[in-house]
Amino acid sequence: MHRTDFLKALAVLPFASAMNSLQDLHKTASSFQKTAKMPVLFVGHGSPMNALADNPFTQTLRQLGRDIRNVQPPRAVLVVSAHWLTRGTFVAVNERPETIHDFGGFPQELFDMQYPAPGAPDVAQEVLAALPDAHPTDEWGLDHGTWTVLHHIFPEADIPVFQLSIDYHKPITYHAELAKQLQFLRRRGVLILGSGNIVHNLRQSIPSFMQDDPRPHAWAVEFDEWAKAKINQRDLLALAHYQQAGASGPLSVPTPDHYIPMLYSLALAEADEAIRHVFEEVSFGGMSMRTFVVG
Repeated sequence: MHRTDFLKALAVLPFASAMNSLQDLHKTASSFQKTAKMPVLFVGHGSPMNALADNPFTQTLRQLGRDIRNVQPPRAVLVVSAHWLTRGTFVAVNERPETIHDFGGFPQELFDMQYPAPGAPDVAQEVLAALPDAHPTDEWGLDHGTWTVLHHIFPEADIPVFQLSIDYHKPITYHAELAKQLQFLRRRGVLILGSGNIVHNLRQSIPSFMQDDPRPHAWAVEFDEWAKAKINQRDLLALAHYQQAGASGPLSVPTPDHYIPMLYSLALAEADEAIRHVFEEVSFGGMSMRTFVVG
């Protein structure tokens, strides 16, 4: 099946052989020893060109990766990316996920990049067991919301990576509740990463990109600050109803695809955990690069 067919249909696929393999992995996955609690990340990934860039944002990501490794290298990374939207919830079970170049109009150097991290089918089985309505698939790899970020966080590409899709047909509050069911992974050595942008209005940003004008619109800054305050308060309900922020809400979140990954990350924050905003920037009209760490 071509990926385009998968994205159009997204029905439950005949997956008997994959399920047999996953069942074989279940004993191994279930035997994972508990670890110290892993942090949770939300990364404002911005343009794919950040994969090639050396700037304050990518330098922050590299330092973040070093800090995580120094404390406890992850057994695996689970990514919820704005660029995998489905009908139903899917978990990627690939042993060797491909690097997906899901964009156009960029230099060949970007298309030549690969992120050859192994998959994590054993951990994927644990996720499938925790989410009984989710389905396994090998029809997805690592989209640019994943690999352009991990290229900086873990440049060695030696940590297994897999993705969880966003069921784009569910209400926005559904995603925070689903995320909470993944809390157990943090004590099994799994780093969970949401990748999107809190403010993401390409229509308002493209003219700024074309003119290389990094100045933000006032409404974008206003909403980013509103979201920061609600994140610090762990106010998932207010964040789910972002239209209540006023006119800046719909302008900053014209569609919720890039916003939803933030809800996954924040929903995993426990009451006593710190939330650190490690990178804060609104630029090119309507693009927030806000990045935070839970724990």
